[in-house]
Amino acid sequence: MISGSNGRPDGGGAEFTAEGLAPVLQEACATAGLDSRGAELLRLGSNAVYRLAPLPIVVRIARDPSLLEEMDRAVKVARWLEAQDFPANRVPASVAQPLVIGGLVVTFWESVQDSEEFATVGELADLLRRLHWLEEPESLGLPYFDPLAKLTTSLEGLDGVAGEDREFLEQRAAKLAKDYDRLDFVLPFGMIHGDANIGNVLRHREGHAVLIDLDGLALAPREWDLILTAIYYDRYGWHTKTEYAEFVHRYGFDLMNWPGYETLADLRELMMVAWVGHQVTSSERAAAEFARRMRSLRTGKDRDQWGPL
Repeated sequence: MISGSNGRPDGGGAEFTAEGLAPVLQEACATAGLDSRGAELLRLGSNAVYRLAPLPIVVRIARDPSLLEEMDRAVKVARWLEAQDFPANRVPASVAQPLVIGGLVVTFWESVQDSEEFATVGELADLLRRLHWLEEPESLGLPYFDPLAKLTTSLEGLDGVAGEDREFLEQRAAKLAKDYDRLDFVLPFGMIHGDANIGNVLRHREGHAVLIDLDGLALAPREWDLILTAIYYDRYGWHTKTEYAEFVHRYGFDLMNWPGYETLADLRELMMVAWVGHQVTSSERAAAEFARRMRSLRTGKDRDQWGPL
């Protein structure tokens, strides 16, 4: 973990806007021996993502300065997966990272593609099956995934939603916590991606599928890596029946036939709603989506009207 000249791991740095991040990007690139001139801002949300020109390198600046340890682990994971010849997002070998510039955590990644193209649900299944066969070294220090603790923390930070909505979510979480503790997982415990969905599998410019967003890798029941694809099909209609059947065929297990499916689906869904709740004060689209999802939770209807964010 490397700090720049004004790096402060405890935060308190630049304003998280395109203008405020410009000097952070410039210093980070200079520290890494890269040229930031002509960099293109691709996304500005929980992370600011830039593509450098003309190098095929993407710079990621995290809004939350507490993510330093997590991003340090993500870089180590990327290097380990490369050593295993696993098709995942790579980090430049010549760059010592992560950096802390202006209290913000900066990482550098090899660009996967020139224009956004996602891989298929079947390819996601292939990658997960292969990932789940790997035995991670203790040196990676992967954390145990505790969904209940993660959900509790997320709900505690929901300051921008109505009190009655937050109370409803907390009550639902309390009930699900009891149901979750009674689950009997059947797949082996081990390394998971943590956010395994079609949005995190890109088509590499050379044609093959690549797994990205490696900062959530953890140790948990493997069912967690299958739940998003299942509910994207079953509850929201974001995948077709054919796509889901292909996913099941290529992974080799149908989570929807497992008795604990509904509980796991309800818990993962609640985490998704809480995540959108954190965006309501900064995005009208997120506020409308949060209201739509809350109506669904209360009535049990219209989940197929949810929109991905």
